[in-house]
Amino acid sequence: MNKTNLGVALVTGASSGIGRATAKALQSAGFRLFGTSRRGAAESSDGLTMLACDVTDDESVAKLVDEVLTEAGRIDLLVNNAGMGLLGGAEESSMAQAQALFDVNVFGVFRVTNAVLPAMRRQGKGRIVNLSSVQGFIPAPYFALYSSTKHAVEGYSESLDHELRPFGIRVALVEPAYTRTSFEDNLARPDQLLDIYDSARAGMNVAVRKAMEKGDAPEVVANTVLKAATDSVPRRRYAAGKMARQVSFLRRFVPASAFDKSLRKQNGLPV
Repeated sequence: MNKTNLGVALVTGASSGIGRATAKALQSAGFRLFGTSRRGAAESSDGLTMLACDVTDDESVAKLVDEVLTEAGRIDLLVNNAGMGLLGGAEESSMAQAQALFDVNVFGVFRVTNAVLPAMRRQGKGRIVNLSSVQGFIPAPYFALYSSTKHAVEGYSESLDHELRPFGIRVALVEPAYTRTSFEDNLARPDQLLDIYDSARAGMNVAVRKAMEKGDAPEVVANTVLKAATDSVPRRRYAAGKMARQVSFLRRFVPASAFDKSLRKQNGLPV
């Protein structure tokens, strides 16, 4: 692969936001791009081939990977970006809602990764970049279930990287903070609302909206994904954007009690 032909990339959840920006950045850098969305027929535009895929469905994922391999013959890069959010008290979600969230954010990553790995092993080369979040390594009040999915992806990715290195495959995490996308508008709401959380939940909604307005452009995250995808010796984690880098630094070096106090203050919770 030369600089203008970096191979074949597959990006899940590429119809908008971070996924779309990532697909464009990778395509501009020299990757042949395949992107997925849950809805709509296959389409191609600006060098990006869009394919329908539901990451919660085994058959849909298998069909996707078969299509890409049939058309391109290989997959050099997988970016697991598809996901969904959920804001509310941890006890406000039914088990069914929690399981649905994990099915997209965690098991969706497992499904697509497992479907792609045989081809990467045959090639003796590959890169997997999993979209996590700063909520994958810090507490996130009223995002307990969403944060849990990102913690799970982080643990999975670290372990998987160790397993796959003998096959020439590396795994990296990209950890954005708030990003200016439609994430806030598309947040799922708890299906078992409790009055005792109404005030705090409303406050968090306001805080998230304000943070999103000041957040990084999706292109900032996309450029971080590109770096994680092309570094000759990839790091385990890539913080995406100034806020994410600050949070990562503070989490590692600020005393736990001080970090706890700051986090509660930032989220409008009693200190």
